[in-house]
Amino acid sequence: MKTLAVTPGEQNSLQLLEMDEPAESEGSVLVETLDVGLCGTDIEIITAQYGEAPEGSKHLVIGHENLGRVMSAPADSGLSEGDLVVGIVRRPDPVPCAACAAGEWDMCRNGLYTEHGIKGRHGFARERYRADADALVRLDPELTDVGVLLEPTTIVAKAWEHIEGIGKRAFFDPKIAVVTGAGPVGLLAALLGVQRGLEVHVFDRVEDGPKPDLVRSLGATYHTDTLTDSGILADVLLECTGVPSVVMEAITKHGLDAITCLTGVSSTGKELQVDVGGVNREAVLGNDVVFGSVNANRGHYEAAAEALKKADKEWLGRLITRRVPLEEYQQAFERQPTDVKVVLEIKAG
Repeated sequence: MKTLAVTPGEQNSLQLLEMDEPAESEGSVLVETLDVGLCGTDIEIITAQYGEAPEGSKHLVIGHENLGRVMSAPADSGLSEGDLVVGIVRRPDPVPCAACAAGEWDMCRNGLYTEHGIKGRHGFARERYRADADALVRLDPELTDVGVLLEPTTIVAKAWEHIEGIGKRAFFDPKIAVVTGAGPVGLLAALLGVQRGLEVHVFDRVEDGPKPDLVRSLGATYHTDTLTDSGILADVLLECTGVPSVVMEAITKHGLDAITCLTGVSSTGKELQVDVGGVNREAVLGNDVVFGSVNANRGHYEAAAEALKKADKEWLGRLITRRVPLEEYQQAFERQPTDVKVVLEIKAG
């Protein structure tokens, strides 16, 4: 079968390869891959910043954002031929640690987890794969055209769950939410904020293209100025850029008792002058909470599936700005100014 893979540790080694069909030992459910979404993580793996092949393989099939259809499944699996499914990216460590044993592998305590297309497991940019039923999430058929957005939605589903959990520390009645960054994760974070009835403000430097309209179509407000200049004092902030200066604004420019969730991963090696004493003073006197969040467990996948089911499907479809056939994969990585989410079509049509 056709696969899109890299040789970990070698820069720009991405190539279309023929590989063996997935072994039955990989799982009892056979899935035909429909779509794979691309993101910055894939770029970082292609440029050999990280990425780990499965044991016994010199290649790593990329692609963690995925959508597929069940080809065959055991009678007792809860899945049937034709079901629309998404494969869960992170799998528990083999020990397992206490968190993985509790089904919270997104909070793995020993780092021995594996991740499809990233760490120790082949990804989904292949025509077929196998998985056990507990590693698959079934989607409503109405999400056929946009179900590939599920994995990025899980990131913000987890973020919102943790925000609301932290909010229970005391009186919590948020009114205003700020999202920094209008990429796919930021836009989906805004969607979940709107679904919660909050006044949502999205900050991004792009002045034209689809992003401003996507934000306004949600009923949210789009900003191209800085959070500092806007004067908005949010109760909840979701930072989705990883840009150091924006991260510092999200940490320091908000209302009292605010909760800031960091989801954007920053590049290292860039210095930024910070008044640590001032940041600490504000955080202590303002009862602030700042936390980081990455990956998701099954509960977050299920919450994300519900959020997508409730969302306007036409709006979700507008997030997918380009679809590229697998054989033309190189075009998918040629960044275009109107890109929001680029999707590889593994199965045409």
